[in-house]
Amino acid sequence: MEVTTATTAQAPTADPRRWSALLFIVLAQLMIVLDGTVVNIALPTLQRDLGISDGDRQWIITAYTLAFGSLLLLGGRIADYTGRKRTFLIGLIGFAGASALGGAAGDFETLLIARALQGAFAALLGPSALSLLTVTFTEPKERAKAFGIWGGITAAAGALGLLAGGALTEYVDWRWCLYISVPIALVAAVGGSALLTETRREGKARFDIPGVLLVTGGLIAIVYGTTRAESDGWGSVQVVGLLAAGALLLVAFAYVESRVAQPLLPLRVVASRTRGGAYLGAGLAMIGMFGAFLFMTYYLQAVKGYSPVKTGVAFLPMTVAVLVSAGGIAARLLPKVPPRALVVPGMLILSGGMSWMLTIDTDTSYAGGVLVAGLMAGLGAGLIMPVAYNYATHGVDPDDAGVASAGVNTAQQVGSSIGTALLNTIATSATADHLASHATRAPSPNLVKQAALEGFQTAATWAAGIIVSGALVVAVLMNTPRPKAAATERDAGRRT
Repeated sequence: MEVTTATTAQAPTADPRRWSALLFIVLAQLMIVLDGTVVNIALPTLQRDLGISDGDRQWIITAYTLAFGSLLLLGGRIADYTGRKRTFLIGLIGFAGASALGGAAGDFETLLIARALQGAFAALLGPSALSLLTVTFTEPKERAKAFGIWGGITAAAGALGLLAGGALTEYVDWRWCLYISVPIALVAAVGGSALLTETRREGKARFDIPGVLLVTGGLIAIVYGTTRAESDGWGSVQVVGLLAAGALLLVAFAYVESRVAQPLLPLRVVASRTRGGAYLGAGLAMIGMFGAFLFMTYYLQAVKGYSPVKTGVAFLPMTVAVLVSAGGIAARLLPKVPPRALVVPGMLILSGGMSWMLTIDTDTSYAGGVLVAGLMAGLGAGLIMPVAYNYATHGVDPDDAGVASAGVNTAQQVGSSIGTALLNTIATSATADHLASHATRAPSPNLVKQAALEGFQTAATWAAGIIVSGALVVAVLMNTPRPKAAATERDAGRRT
């Protein structure tokens, strides 16, 4: 009965404008992900301009990820109750304003506030965009194509951000790494206002305030703890205390959600084995992609001596690989094969890309080193992301579309934050150990490069192992069979 009802209710919403609307939905997603990396390459330059200390510079990145990751579930529920189109447009306008404030910042504090506001408005924008996609495309083949495009843009936007950040920093000004979001947001807002159809959950808006406080506090503690581990170490009292507090708050959150009448995150949304596998796949894919960005960026600039622009260009083949894999391969196979038949191979290929780092030396050519690793990482991530986004929201009650969308966004954001902090700490420790074991009064430039490479390779090994372990879990957990929706609809048509 539920399938028939959903199909009947959603059929009238399909109109010829949905593919045009997809352009503006995807444009918003591109901006969100791009802003997570576009500032990275500009960080040394803006640090000098604003006089930011080495201890404080991490907050330019962390302020965005903290606000974004910790407020996503609340943003998803706001979208469900107050209207997904309305929340989408508010998120875009707010993001544009925060980006303009950041670009005009004259001191560290103003830039920090702007980055936190960007993250907060992204937490509104991300779930509303994905839930609009979910309720707009319901026919299986169209849905697969739409999610293929979405997943490809999501996975490729990080590399595009590095390219844009390098070009803007080198040829224009670092402030344009923030200003660039303003025209993107305004174009998406104008197009979305004209083409999108409003949808919302029926009934009076009631927000689970205890759930909001618990999940927000838990995610902030975990993300902040992993960020502090880069400087304090994983064994420090502060880091252990933050991670333990975060875990306890999330356990309390799960308990509260099982008791309240209108929970922030209904447990039925995450109880599905397939949905859980989708969340895990999205989180681990981001560990691999952001690990690849981190190590390859530092390797190309610190070891090979590439400029910011040349480094960004070096990531273009990875971007192309993501788009081909997501839009060409995954989109075609998504309606025809079980989800784990794409996610598991994708994770293994992504793991292979990280493992390829072990073959790279300080004098390895680009074609034999970074190019191969990047292509493998891109192909793997492109197989994972469309499936993860599709099945994270597939079959969910339309009333819960926003919060289900927020769940996969949260998995992605927390995965990238925790993974980056973890892998960076491992790399830094391995580099320090290598220098200590080859101690001289004045380490040569070659020794410094070799030590840096040792750190990258050690962390890449850990990343590969984590992703392979995740692939084994997904292979068991994600037990949904080959999609049969199209066949079911044809049979229903014949009976009619």
